[in-house]
Amino acid sequence: MDDSDPQQSRNKKIKLTHDHHQDGTLIDNHSSGFQILPRDVLLDVLTRLPISSLIQFRFVSHSCHALSHDPELPRLHHPTAEQADPILLFHCDYPIRNQLYFVGYDGGDKIVRKISTPFSVSMPEFNVVGSCNGLLCLSDSLYGEPVYVFNPFTRNHLELPKSQQFQDQEVVFGFGFHPVTNQYKVVRIVYYRTPRRLNRSNRSYPKSEVYVLTIGEPKSNGWRCLGKMPYHLDRQAKEVVVVNGRLHWVSRLGRLGGLPGRTIVSFDLKDEQFKLISKPVNRSNYHLTVIGGCLAAAVSCGYGKLEIWVMEKYDVKESWTKHFDIHGAYLAKIPSNDYGLWRKPMHEKMVRVLCVLKNGEILIEHRGGSLVKYDPKWKEFKDVVFHGMPKLFQTIVHVGSLNWTHTPK
Repeated sequence: MDDSDPQQSRNKKIKLTHDHHQDGTLIDNHSSGFQILPRDVLLDVLTRLPISSLIQFRFVSHSCHALSHDPELPRLHHPTAEQADPILLFHCDYPIRNQLYFVGYDGGDKIVRKISTPFSVSMPEFNVVGSCNGLLCLSDSLYGEPVYVFNPFTRNHLELPKSQQFQDQEVVFGFGFHPVTNQYKVVRIVYYRTPRRLNRSNRSYPKSEVYVLTIGEPKSNGWRCLGKMPYHLDRQAKEVVVVNGRLHWVSRLGRLGGLPGRTIVSFDLKDEQFKLISKPVNRSNYHLTVIGGCLAAAVSCGYGKLEIWVMEKYDVKESWTKHFDIHGAYLAKIPSNDYGLWRKPMHEKMVRVLCVLKNGEILIEHRGGSLVKYDPKWKEFKDVVFHGMPKLFQTIVHVGSLNWTHTPK
């Protein structure tokens, strides 16, 4: 057999021959059971591991470390991870510094562990802009910069170029990936006042600009200005939903340009155009989420009632379908004020639908400090508690992955 043939080398059997004693010395690994297997078989085994086990696997031996860095592994592992129950990330700003924690919902010891951010010195206080394909986008919570793209498990991170700052501004971010262009983009929407209009009694920001940065673009000159933002987004909304290569926000309450408030606003990451998306019902208290890969809206109807609508065919108004009808004293008891990440009392934000688990139960965050799951079959609520959970947090539904910005999708 000619080992120089790439196709034959691809299927060449790999022998993992070494392991480590506790003191760090190498030992023979013949008895480990992880012996002579084809590369494709080994990769298939690794794709079935949760991300935390896959990271630990890297440190078993030199051969395992090399195999775990196989360029095919991130691409093969990610689809399997997407089919499993998610990783839950907890973003906590209490009592002082921001911290990230994680726990795997679909097995393991259910112990919450801290994620170390390698840029904590330059950005100790941050907001989580969004999670996409195993990557997080984080921005400085006070100034909006720096902005980092970060894989919390591989610790790969990238600081984005600086952007234009205004004297008095509020910023809304978005982060996502478009499967056609195969590009990650960060959107930065700035609402600002000019120095002559710095009237603190006037809380409106009459001017706006939209900036877009394409990550990893060879000829990119940094942030590109697309002009004025045509809609006024809810700047307190924590979630930006990515579906069909589009970012989705909810507009602010009130009327702007004759349009009803609390409208769904989308931004296409391919053609970089904003567009309004129809909402399921004529109510103001709702937030966006993703269910089954589709855009969904959780609508608060008052008195502890929550409806979950799913847009089964994207951008088709008639395809909005009510999938779940949740009601009960459990939700009605939730108060409408809190502190920490939820210090601004917005009633519709006190309950957030996070996702639908593989067993059909609905995972919900309430009061910014606890989780509950709802069984739609038996109409029952049950508290979700993990060992080591922080006191106050915002939950990010995350797919644990080895992906990085250049990983082929």
